[in-house]
This record gives sequence, C-alpha cells and structure tokens, in this order.
Amino acid sequence: MRELAVVVGTRPEIIKMAPVIRAAEGRFDLHLVHTGQHYDPELSGTFFESLDLPTPDENLAIGSGTQAEQTGQALVGVESMLADRDPAAAIAQGDTNAVLSTALAAAKLPVAFGHVEAGLRSFDRTMPEEVNRVVSDHVADFSFAPTDQAVSHLESEGVTAGVFRTGNTVVDACREHAPLAAEHSTVRSDLGLAGEDYVVATIHRPSNTDDSDRLRAVVDTLDDADAPVVLPAHPRTRSVLDGMGYDPSGSLRLVDPLDYLDFLDLLANARVAVTDSGGIQEEASILEVPCLTVRPNTERPETVEAGVNELVGPETLAPRLEALLTDDAACAAMTGHPDLYGDGRAGERIVDVLAERV
Repeated sequence: MRELAVVVGTRPEIIKMAPVIRAAEGRFDLHLVHTGQHYDPELSGTFFESLDLPTPDENLAIGSGTQAEQTGQALVGVESMLADRDPAAAIAQGDTNAVLSTALAAAKLPVAFGHVEAGLRSFDRTMPEEVNRVVSDHVADFSFAPTDQAVSHLESEGVTAGVFRTGNTVVDACREHAPLAAEHSTVRSDLGLAGEDYVVATIHRPSNTDDSDRLRAVVDTLDDADAPVVLPAHPRTRSVLDGMGYDPSGSLRLVDPLDYLDFLDLLANARVAVTDSGGIQEEASILEVPCLTVRPNTERPETVEAGVNELVGPETLAPRLEALLTDDAACAAMTGHPDLYGDGRAGERIVDVLAERV
C-alpha cells in the first residue's frame, strides 16, 4: 500500500486534517508527523485522543521560537523523514510554519506535496501566515482549494496545474464532531452558562498580543460586556496578560485552553464569537454564530461578504458587541450561511485525488 505522509503542527491543523486522515485510512499507509509547534498537551496532544485519531508516528518537538527557528527545525525534521521513507506524497494544511517546512522539504527532494486549504489570501505580507500560504501554493503539486475565490487567487498568480476545488475540511470536522460535543460536553454547565446568552472569545495573534495598548483595549471591552465572555487563553495571550498584571473584574472569564469538543460545544451555543482566528471565522459561519474578527483584514472574505462576520478594531468592538448582545434582529442578520465552505465531503475528495494521481 502506498504511503501518505501527513504533517500537522497546531491544534487547528489537527482538527482540519482529521477528516482527511479518516478518509485515507485503508487507502494509504499513513505516516503521521506532529512538528510540535503547539506543544502544550491542552492545545494538541489531547486532540488526537478526543478525535479518535491515531497517535503520531513522530513528534519533532520543535516547540516555540522565532519564525526562522520553528521553520528551520521543522524543515530539517520533515526533510529527514521524507528522505528516509520516500512516501508517495506528503500533505499539510493551512498556513503555519509546519506547512511551509513541509512544502519546501517535499519540493526539494522531490516528493509530491499536497496543500490542503490552498489559495487563501489576506493580501497582507506583514502576516507570516500570508508568506507561508503563498510560498506553499507555488511549490505544491496538488492545491486543494476550499472555494471558488481561492481557485481564482491561485489562477491570478499563475497557479493552474494541479488545482482542485474540494470545499473546506472544517465543514467535515464540524458536522462530524458537533453531535459528539453536544452529547458529551458539560462545559456550559461547568461554567454556569447553561441557558444563558454568552460570548466566546479567542485572541492570540501577535498583531493583537504584541501591542499592550491594543490588547488592553480589547480585553477591557470584553470585561465590560453585557453578557459573560469566556476566553480560553492561548499561552501567548496568558503570558502577555500576566505580564501586564491584568485581572478581569467584570464579564470576562479567562479559562485554560479547552478540549476541542468542549470548545466546539461552547462555540455552537454562543450568541456571539469574538476572535482573531481564521479557523473560528469559518466554524462560526458553519454553526451560524455571528462573528466579530479583531483584525484589519481576513483571508476568509466570503464570511464578510455573506454578512456573517465583521472586521472590527479595538475602537469599534464595543458598539458592535453591544448591538449583537441587545438586538435580536441584528444578531439574526449575521446568521444563515452554513454552507459557505462546502458540503462536508472535502476530506473524501482530497483523498480521491491523491489515490488517483500519486
């Protein structure tokens, strides 16, 4: 049986690659590699168990570090793995340093490389993720684009060979896991939120956490909201807030990172999501939860165009959050487009392409 190397490095990658891994079982001999970019067990390790995925065959344990350190260490590790095993193909998802390292290592050996979630663009080269996306797309043998717009972005850059519109595996993941979350999670009752309107928030991007004034303005707004706000704190965010001596005293509840199924249940039942995460913009649209994204741009523009997501700054977050918490019509207007990213069969389509062509 042909071998397929699957490389993941962060929590969102594990979630989004889960449908691909499941679809590939029995059709490929899987070799699962975790770069360890998310090294906290609460952010990655427990996800394999909660999603009923195989334990990684290798963990490169690169941990934290600069962009160059993470990319360089993962590049060395992935290159060594690919050279030793010579799989039929290697695939990675998204826009992290793990993806860039896999793309470069595969392209130079060469091993066929498949980029899952190809063609996303924020058009902001100050974002490390944007650089990772562009480079990975331009060396990929297979570009698995989630939307027509992603296909158009690739075409405008001259990438036309090996492009397949598959939908986004995040839809597969939400549809597969939301019923499990509803059945098994007790997170809302544990947090005393059962039957209440509440906000779920995630803030972790350096553009927000590295500017103390900006971060303080965001968390002050969340702490002054008209409903409870639950923020599972990324280690980066927690470290910065601790360094600021920030101690919320109002509506904001800082909690440790949650198990994926707990977070999915929390998000699915929230009145509003506030985030700077690309993946949560997608998940909120699928689960029909209005989303406010604390960023000046997004690589998920279809959510903004559909009216289910809005880009806000620290200065506009407060009035928009208040409106969504107090005005049912405004809240309802930001729902109703759960199918922006496909029909929940993206993982199957990706594996079908690989099975036919490698």
